[in-house]
Parts: sequence; C-alpha cells; structure tokens
Amino acid sequence: MTSLRSSVRSVVGPGMWSAVRKLRDEIRITNTHRKSVRKSRGLSASGLRLNCGCGPNVKEGWINIDGFAPTADLQLDLRRPLPFNAAAAAIIYSEHFFEHLEHPLETGVFLTESLRVLQPGGLFRVGVPDAELPLKLYATTDDDLRPHEEGMHPRWCDTRLHHINYIFRQGNEHKYAYDYETLAKVLIQAGFSSVTRSEFDPAFDSEQRRIGTLYVEARK
Repeated sequence: MTSLRSSVRSVVGPGMWSAVRKLRDEIRITNTHRKSVRKSRGLSASGLRLNCGCGPNVKEGWINIDGFAPTADLQLDLRRPLPFNAAAAAIIYSEHFFEHLEHPLETGVFLTESLRVLQPGGLFRVGVPDAELPLKLYATTDDDLRPHEEGMHPRWCDTRLHHINYIFRQGNEHKYAYDYETLAKVLIQAGFSSVTRSEFDPAFDSEQRRIGTLYVEARK
C-alpha cells in the first residue's frame, strides 16, 4: 500500500494529491453530516447548550458537535445550516474552532445560523488564538515566541517568523487570525450585541488553552 501511494504521488504531483485528500475529507464529512442531521431530529427541546467544533473536549450535559471527532454527539459540518429549530439554544460555545473557518463566507454561515438558533438574550462565547499577543512580542521584544507547551510547534520552526506563521496557519488548518478589535467587529456586523472581551473561565474553557487564547462573549 505504501509503495502504491508513493507511485500515485509521483504521477499526480503534490498539488493534485492535496486536492484528492481534501476531496476525500469533504466526502467523509458530507456523509457523517447527513447521518447526524437525521440523528438530530430528536433534539427539538429548548435551552440547548451547543459545544461547536469540540474536538476531544466534550462537555457533559451539552450537545458536542464536531465534523470529525468520533466522541462528538453529532458529527456536523458547521459550514452548513444547523439542524436545530430557531431559538432552541441557550448557549453556543466554541474554543479554537472559529479560526478554522474561511472568512467571510464560512464564518458568515456559522454566525448567521448561531443567531437563528440562539434564543433571545442567548450567549455566544468564542475562543480563538489571540493574534495580538505574538505580534506584539515579535515587534517589541526579542522573545523567541516558543509556544507555552513543548512540542506544539514542529521542529522546523526555528525562527521567530516561522513561529508566527505556524500560529496563524497551523499548516493549512487555520484560515484567519483575530485580535479583539477584529473579532468584535465581525460579531457586531453579524448581528450580535453586548460584545465584550472575557477572561478565561474554567466553567467553559480548557485549561490547556488558558494562555494565548482570546475569549469573547456576545448576546443575541
């Protein structure tokens, strides 16, 4: 199998191989999304708490949603409309997911759907990598910008700008970078109100994300 994969790669080239892998992933998430849409039809109650893009960080008492994580309650494609009734959710939360959406097309869909699904006065809490912090460090200090957890960045990140690039891109996983000014404006333009910067809150947030994360809360 390994030799066959190598042979295919040598023929199609890295660009085509990347496109094939992306198509494979899109087919997979389309199939799991359809199954989870059917599964979600029994979740019509009000006061739902949605943990979007949860990865392995599932929350007890929440509906944990992720496109790929097998431990999620629903494997939904969050670039598509949410299969919940209007005003069905009391809280929508995401941590280190929003930056994986293309802006403004995919973020626009997610925010529009979040507004629709939230009840009046419902809470939208989002955590993203804080782009302001590494940029300030890069511009004003000689800090080497090593991440606070050993091994978070690849070994080839051996210059300060390599670290900046990886923070913003994480390979090809991160699609957009945010500081508070930008994220707040995106939320306000989407229709949210009472947008405020928030401190780390252990009731919501993951301890390993405490450092380097920008948390913002908004209301419908």
